[in-house]
Amino acid sequence: MVASTANGDDGLKKLEYLSLVSKVCSELETHLGFGDKVLAEFITEMGRSCETVDEFDAKLKENGAEMPDYFVRSLLRIIHLILPPQKNNEKELKKDKESDGKKSKFRALVIDDDRERAKELEKEIELELRQKRGDRDEEDDRYKGRAGDRGKDRERDRGKDRERDRDRDRGRGRDRDRDRDRDSYRDRDRDRDRRRDRYERDERHGGRDRDDDGDDDHRRSGRQRDRNRKNGYDEDERYGGDAEAGNGNWRGDRDKHTQNGRHHPIDQEPELYKVYKGRVSRVMDTGCFVQLSDFRGKEGLVHVSQIATRRISNAKDVVKRDQEVYVKVISFSGQKLSLSMRDVDQHSGKDLLPLKRKDADDGPRMNPSDSKDDGPVVRTGLSGIKIVEDDVTVPSRRPLKRMSSPERWEAKQLMASGVLSVSEYPSYDDEGDGLLYQEEGAAEEELEIELNEDEPEFLQGQSRYSIDMSPVKIFKNPEGSLSRAAALQSALIKERREVREQQQRTMLDSIPKDLNRPWEDPMPETGERHLAQELRGVGLSAYDMPEWKKDAYGKDISFGQKSKLSIQEQRQSLPIYKLKKELIQAVHDNQVLVVIGETGSGKTTQVTQYLAEAGYTTSGKIGCTQPRRVAAMSVAKRVAEEFGCRLGEEVGYAIRFEDCTGPDTVIKYMTDGMLLREILIDDNLSQYSVIMLDEAHERTIFTDVLFGLLKKLVKRRPDLRLIVTSATLDAEKFSGYFFNCNIFTIPGRTFPVEILYTKQPETDYLDAALITVLQIHLTEPEGDVLLFLTGQEEIDFACQSLYERMKGLGKNVPELIILPVYSALPSEMQSRIFEPAPPGKRKVVVATNIAEASLTIDGIFYVIDPGFAKQNVYNPKQGLDSLVITPISQASAKQRAGRAGRTGPGKCYRLYTESAYRNEMSPTSIPEIQRINLGHTTLTMKAMGINDLLSFDFMDPPSPQALISAMEQLYSLGALDEEGLLTKLGRKMAEFPLDPPLSKMLLASVDLGCSDEILTIIAMIQTGNIFYRPREKQAQADQKRAKFFQPEGDHLTLLAVYEAWKAKNFSGPWCFENFVQSRSLRRAQDVRKQLLSIMDKYKLDVVSAGKNFTQIRKAITAGFFFHAARKDPQEGYRTLVENQPVYIHPSSALFQRQPDWVIYHELVMTTKEYMREVTVIDPKWLVELAPRYFKVADPTKMSKRKRQERIEPLYDRYHEPNSWRLSKRRA
Repeated sequence: MVASTANGDDGLKKLEYLSLVSKVCSELETHLGFGDKVLAEFITEMGRSCETVDEFDAKLKENGAEMPDYFVRSLLRIIHLILPPQKNNEKELKKDKESDGKKSKFRALVIDDDRERAKELEKEIELELRQKRGDRDEEDDRYKGRAGDRGKDRERDRGKDRERDRDRDRGRGRDRDRDRDRDSYRDRDRDRDRRRDRYERDERHGGRDRDDDGDDDHRRSGRQRDRNRKNGYDEDERYGGDAEAGNGNWRGDRDKHTQNGRHHPIDQEPELYKVYKGRVSRVMDTGCFVQLSDFRGKEGLVHVSQIATRRISNAKDVVKRDQEVYVKVISFSGQKLSLSMRDVDQHSGKDLLPLKRKDADDGPRMNPSDSKDDGPVVRTGLSGIKIVEDDVTVPSRRPLKRMSSPERWEAKQLMASGVLSVSEYPSYDDEGDGLLYQEEGAAEEELEIELNEDEPEFLQGQSRYSIDMSPVKIFKNPEGSLSRAAALQSALIKERREVREQQQRTMLDSIPKDLNRPWEDPMPETGERHLAQELRGVGLSAYDMPEWKKDAYGKDISFGQKSKLSIQEQRQSLPIYKLKKELIQAVHDNQVLVVIGETGSGKTTQVTQYLAEAGYTTSGKIGCTQPRRVAAMSVAKRVAEEFGCRLGEEVGYAIRFEDCTGPDTVIKYMTDGMLLREILIDDNLSQYSVIMLDEAHERTIFTDVLFGLLKKLVKRRPDLRLIVTSATLDAEKFSGYFFNCNIFTIPGRTFPVEILYTKQPETDYLDAALITVLQIHLTEPEGDVLLFLTGQEEIDFACQSLYERMKGLGKNVPELIILPVYSALPSEMQSRIFEPAPPGKRKVVVATNIAEASLTIDGIFYVIDPGFAKQNVYNPKQGLDSLVITPISQASAKQRAGRAGRTGPGKCYRLYTESAYRNEMSPTSIPEIQRINLGHTTLTMKAMGINDLLSFDFMDPPSPQALISAMEQLYSLGALDEEGLLTKLGRKMAEFPLDPPLSKMLLASVDLGCSDEILTIIAMIQTGNIFYRPREKQAQADQKRAKFFQPEGDHLTLLAVYEAWKAKNFSGPWCFENFVQSRSLRRAQDVRKQLLSIMDKYKLDVVSAGKNFTQIRKAITAGFFFHAARKDPQEGYRTLVENQPVYIHPSSALFQRQPDWVIYHELVMTTKEYMREVTVIDPKWLVELAPRYFKVADPTKMSKRKRQERIEPLYDRYHEPNSWRLSKRRA
């Protein structure tokens, strides 16, 4: 039976083979005019052994068969459709061995996919949300019940009043005792009515404030109930009261305290952390005094920061005199009491932050500081960090500078003699317990922190401590001429920058040195201080348009390309319009289609509209992804105009932190990252009927992940249409990846291009490029020039040099219009490149690689290609991203050369040898997924249940070391557990469109009670630089900026700017006065609203920390602990992770302070490695908040850092540093 089955299979294979040979014969007959069977068999076997079109084409040419590209592609597709490519057995075995070796070496990357676990986490989070909603509804019902009870009491009292009036009219002759009883009863009623009326009045006056804080109160109450259940007692229990106290019944506090069946006597004195009822006796701007009802003559201060959970500037806005409130005693200072209203529910009197109950069921509660057994409550929050309740309840005080011993002795003697009052003591605090806190860690021993090298179970033997993680290899030949030229140019850029800074320093040195004298002089001359301030700002960096830009742009401002044609005529003039029917038919016939067309052919704007007209919007939306946010917005705006609707209705866009779509949207443009987030929510993308991945040749990290996910999705959804568009010639790779799908080509206007190479390698490609521009301008016929350079700094320098060289040639030379193009350039300046050059003049466009495929500039006849571009490269060992000048790929070089053949026959000047092109350039560019940090991508994939990252169908898989590095970071942040699986914290982190450290920082702020401030800080960080500094007003701008500086660091400086803007009702003129960019602040406001909506969706508390800046700094540390740096005794700072030398940026608020320990947001490489957005931290927090990453060093051993320190021997100014050595002494 088995033999017959095998014979049957062989017979089927023979029939398939014969039919294939017959098809190849017919194709040869149709295209070449002959169909020989032997030749067809030979071509079939050849195609079966080839995997790509290029390989097949090369083998045909080797055997003397020159065939057109389209025919070669068609033949290979026919062969592979029936007979898949037969790989070499040796290659296959080698590949399998490599795969098995990787799997055994990187076990963390081959964990089985578990979509069920991902769904279980989602269900758990959904269950939590329902519980929170239920608790909130229950709380609302209770409040409504209380309001109803008050209404019933009011009606009953009114009836009693009427009955009393009737009794008084009837019984005027009754005896005096009864009259006295009735009068006393009436007085009690009147007192009760007066209290009730005052309560109602307080509700009317304070209603707005309660509404504002209502969500916070409910959230905190819900959080407290959850904590109470965990601690094993009911939500209405609290110290000094019974369960009835939670309903507002306070008689138990005065009569007896019931706890576990025992009775306790009434307190003789107020106890710490206990809640009491009181009446406001005095109100000031900075707080209010409250008279405790339970104690005669006992009064305490409620500071303005302790009145409500939100930030309050004036206590009179919230509380009124004689208002009844609930307060909690938070500290004693002799007879003075410090009270808090924010920790108590003002409706029920329930303690929102109670201390842990004593285990003993009898005896009065002790002060935690007096008991060794009872400490502050420690709980684990949502973010996994341990929270000490005392840290939340005790108000923060900024650390003071520590007094020296002589200063302390002098102050004590002055106080003892009566000359100095206690209140005038430097560390006296009239708001708290009498004495301000000293600087944190000032009196403590120096703490030595080192990295925790304990590996989790799933990373055993795979982390950076076990495997050498080298940076991604971006140079095909590190010793080649292109690599040397790139290194030289990087050094030249740094040298030019240092020369420019040296010139600025020389200018500053020429300014008089006694600029501080006007401030030291108590009576300076009129205007002397202003003059000194202005002189101080001379020469400092600020934006000033250079002369070449003024000549190039003039005063005329234009936006976009100008056209006299109507919108309909413009659409019909595009190359794609002639192929409209064929395109729609191709989409109908193929589930996956690759569309190739040059930039400007109309792919992005027209394909979506053609499909909408063909009826594809009846079953869902048409989604189109873009690699850049600006592109998604501008394209959507243009399509909305052509479609004849408002932006956001039928046509809309969605980018990070901004969603401009509506219920009627049928065409949606979005960034590729936004589509990835939609797959996270709905893995079937059921809202969409067509997905178009535009500009796929750019190969962003999100596009590569979408390739793998959509490849699986089209198998599950046969009705979904997937279109992949590209502007490059490398379409076969996309087609081969997507099941050898068909390719639809939009023919463009192409002319022959002559390619010229250099005979010798160019060492300084920038100087060679400028010489080539001048050579073309002076010797070649008319036609514009396109020069490719690597970045803004290089482009500006080239334009300046070119302008100066043109001026040196004199007026007889034709004018050369110099136009730069890079992403940071304003749009009105970028639009000038599309305008044709006036007669008798030539235009040179100096651009980054954005002009390779993203822009179409008419009139270009000459292209100069130095062969370099800047790429963002991630080093997994250091955990840092850096921009590196690298050689471009052969595909990019072809694309650049093609720019010269759009208008007519052109020339391409390649400033490298032909040998370098063939041997030192890789065939295609290294995709982004192989060279940047994969933390956010890994977290998103884990949230989808994809754990086997090594087997995921990437088009170009990333290195295992980069994936391991990303998983290490996620484990340290608490997003992964010991087995490498996603935690509940990790699932919530994946919901935020932020990098994992920022997501962790935000969730930690919820636990630390400062989420309101952290929301603002994150929004401000996302917008980039918010200050501007015009050259003519540098000193004034610096002075205004310094007003916002906070001693804690730059994060709190950003918070101060936003809060000040908010206090001025988000005023535009205020921004102008303070040299703040209003556009950046409005962007930050939008980002904050988006993040706030996600917080509301998951019912996360949005609570203000007031002045408790310690909690804010802790939250920042919880997310960016691996960006910790310590002051270096020699110079600057050193990072804790790699001991790398870094420096505080001169624009930082901490530049002059230089604290011992800091956290930074990012590193920027200019002349030095500078830290941006720096905040002061306490080293103890690193161990507390990141125990998986840091630990306290063993005091019995010398730490790694100390072993690396150099000991500098002492010497004086009169001798050389090494003069103490024996070898230096004379005999």
